Amino acid sequence: MKTLQQAFAAITDSCQPQTLLSCGQCASAIAARWAEHHPSSSHTELAPARALSAFPLPQTHDLALLSDILEQLSVVDGSLLLGQLRNYGTHQIAVAVTEQAAWTFQDFIGLGFTRQGRIGDGDHVAQLYTYNIDSYNHRRSWNNPDHWANPDRWGKAWW
Repeated sequence: MKTLQQAFAAITDSCQPQTLLSCGQCASAIAARWAEHHPSSSHTELAPARALSAFPLPQTHDLALLSDILEQLSVVDGSLLLGQLRNYGTHQIAVAVTEQAAWTFQDFIGLGFTRQGRIGDGDHVAQLYTYNIDSYNHRRSWNNPDHWANPDRWGKAWW
């Protein structure tokens, strides 16, 4: 499959972010290149050593790219980082994690991420996961105000 740089570039091209956040060497290189070619966009780079202490962020971001960071954090701290990015309003997140990290497929699924696949070859193999606030929770017919609290049962049963 493609390289991590190509995957991040494709995600950035499809998202067309006005505000971009990056953490990690590869992610920051792609984000800096995007900001250089799109002067109307802004780029915020988080230092991997201080990523957890950067919150709350001064603004929400359209896209966050992360590489080489989850390998340095425990699953608890990494979940905190991804959760903060997600909860502080980052619309889309793309994160690459190598197979040497302690992360599992279930860790990412539990945070609402989707596995996009394996990227790279040789010694630089990683799994790419993405999160998109617009599509992570698909609409269900029962999940609407018409079915909340069973209004047809009001006044008929007491607990």
